[in-house]
Amino acid sequence: MTAMEVPENTRTALVVGASGIAGSALVSQLSTEGWNVLALSRRDTGQVGARHIAADLTSAKSLAEALAGERPTHVFFTAWLRQDTEQENIDVNAGMLRNLLAALKDAPVEHVALMTGLKHYLGPFEAYAAGEMPDTPFHEEEPRLDVDNFYYAQEDVLWEAAAAQGFTWSVHRAHTVIGHAVGNAMNMGLTLAAQAAICRELEIPFIFPGSETQWNSLVDMTDSGLLADHMIWAATTPGAADEAYNIVNGDVFRWRWMWPRLAAYFGVEAVGFEGKPRPLEEQMAGMEGVWATISEKHGLAEADLSRIASWWHTDGDLGRDIEVVADMGKSRIAGFSGFRRTEDAFTDLFARYSQDRLVP
Repeated sequence: MTAMEVPENTRTALVVGASGIAGSALVSQLSTEGWNVLALSRRDTGQVGARHIAADLTSAKSLAEALAGERPTHVFFTAWLRQDTEQENIDVNAGMLRNLLAALKDAPVEHVALMTGLKHYLGPFEAYAAGEMPDTPFHEEEPRLDVDNFYYAQEDVLWEAAAAQGFTWSVHRAHTVIGHAVGNAMNMGLTLAAQAAICRELEIPFIFPGSETQWNSLVDMTDSGLLADHMIWAATTPGAADEAYNIVNGDVFRWRWMWPRLAAYFGVEAVGFEGKPRPLEEQMAGMEGVWATISEKHGLAEADLSRIASWWHTDGDLGRDIEVVADMGKSRIAGFSGFRRTEDAFTDLFARYSQDRLVP
């Protein structure tokens, strides 16, 4: 029996980066749909419906030992490790994908889905929007920028392995992903919830941290559940494979519209852009003690603010001096009809974090 002939009811998904925002959503959705799920991450988060595999993605030996005897039919790669330079990002993150696919060379892998992002069009952190960029909305057929980018390196690794090992592939370019995770390096949802909780505790305004351009421009985002649906769709739909796709919620908004709505949800005073950006790394500097007080007062599950908020990432997103919007036409034409209203994605996530005692 070839890999492409594996019966549907024996599909086994390997979710790489299973403890992150995208990986957690994939584990949940795949297990709900009845897949056998293997959750690969450094630490076991006790995810329901999955069997945990501990491995170090930077070590080919660790992966070979951890995956020996495993028989995944579908791989969903959502992991990354932030490095100081883009060359280091390329070496480490492309290397992790290469190590993983080498460890699976004898497994019956049918499809590998790779999550990347809109830095494919914007450039990496250290050269963010520094060169010639395509017009918005971004389309998948745009040529690569003339700059080093670990997303490009990962795609090259994916395509080379697909040709050698015979699986199909898909690349999923998400915008800022809104979803449930703790200790994640890029978590705008939990970061804004922490900002609002601190503002409410101190009775200070909920101040927009970003640029005038972001305050006024159209923007979109990606709900983690929608991203999971999109990755599973491309991995299982005839004709959808071997393509790169943008994946965003499908609605657009302006932060000057969204910010007061988020403030109203938390019961804090909204203050928008006024003259210059006011980054969260400055606004929230030294707030660790305030968060510890909030945590004790409300019996929260995590008293370490650094595990809750990623100020730098939200500052980077909201501090851009460019409009960032992605086109979903390619997915629509191929048959993906998923949609998520971003305001609902935020408020549903805030409610879940409160229920889990991560924010008041």
